[in-house]
Parts: sequence; C-alpha cells; structure tokens
Amino acid sequence: MPFKVTKEGVVIALRLRPGASANRIDGIEKMADGGRRLCLRVTAVPEKGKANQAMIKLLAKAWQVPGGTLLVVAGAKDRNKSLLLQGGGPADLGMLQSWSKKLV
Repeated sequence: MPFKVTKEGVVIALRLRPGASANRIDGIEKMADGGRRLCLRVTAVPEKGKANQAMIKLLAKAWQVPGGTLLVVAGAKDRNKSLLLQGGGPADLGMLQSWSKKLV
C-alpha cells in the first residue's frame, strides 16, 4: 500500500496528473521498484500550487478529513509526491487502507 505511518502522521505516496479533463482518483499503481502509489488527476494547471491545492481538496473530500490536515512534504513541483495526513496514526491508516480497497 502507498501508506506509511510516521511520528508526524501517515505519509501517502502518490502521482498527480494536472491539467486533466476531470478531477478523479484513478487507483493505486505498482512502481518499478515494487512500491505502490496512489494516482489521481486534477483539472487545475501546475502553476503557483493550483494543482496541489486541487489534489488536497479532492483527497480531503474523499477521505472526509479537513484539508488543513493534508500537507505536501515532498515533490511540491513534481508529479510524484509525498503527502502527509498530519496527526494520523493507526486509526487513520486503517481508514485509508479500507478506503483504498474500494478502488480496486
């Protein structure tokens, strides 16, 4: 799974495709190194953080968490990103794992 619990919360590995025709979560893909990442698309363009903001809004709604609890911790200007669900622990990890099973 693309989720990892840290002392700060749950880190999510993902790939964002900006400039899409619709905002949507595509699912989880396997990477060349064997890891997994969450893939999603947003209509926002990748300038001045607009695509990252749209990504956070989309995921906050899907996960039913406040947008302020989601923070891009790596890849702010890259399509491959790490997103932190702040304060998330085992309960949030369980929620994300259950949610991700619905994507398959």
